[in-house]
Amino acid sequence: MRQFAHALGTSPSRFSSYGSGRVAPSAAFVFRAERIANALRQARRDNVPTAIEAIEAIRRTAEAGDDDRTYALALEARDRLRDILRRHTSLAPAWEAQPRANGEDRWTTLVAAFTGHEFDQAGLPAPRWTDRPKLSTEWVLDTPRLSEDEIKRQTPDWLAERNIFIAEKDLVTL
Repeated sequence: MRQFAHALGTSPSRFSSYGSGRVAPSAAFVFRAERIANALRQARRDNVPTAIEAIEAIRRTAEAGDDDRTYALALEARDRLRDILRRHTSLAPAWEAQPRANGEDRWTTLVAAFTGHEFDQAGLPAPRWTDRPKLSTEWVLDTPRLSEDEIKRQTPDWLAERNIFIAEKDLVTL
């Protein structure tokens, strides 16, 4: 229940007060909670990743110090989300569940940027959790044979506005 409360963007104590009947949640909150719970249940049943699971896997890999593998996981999460939004839209609310925040974690900010962009491309409102502040310092993903200035020039605006710089060619997957 604590994790689900966090996924909905509320505190466990507030969520508990809803369950006990001490406080009545808004109809919008109840509708959103049901929609997200159903999508999370379906995603688990169909073995489809959610934002929470993707970010946890990325966080574990980042903690191991393997930036190349971590970036590959971020791209894989983006690609799996893209597929969900194109072919399994009933699972889109599973990506609305708010992942655990980790301060100014560059990987979470990157996945938030990817997720927000994919929802925008699908014509859907981006999940609330994707509205993270930009990184306080620039993060330039190293690209062989490109200078830092070239990487910055080749970065799409939707990433640059988060203070993340990745050459367009490094965003392409097969």
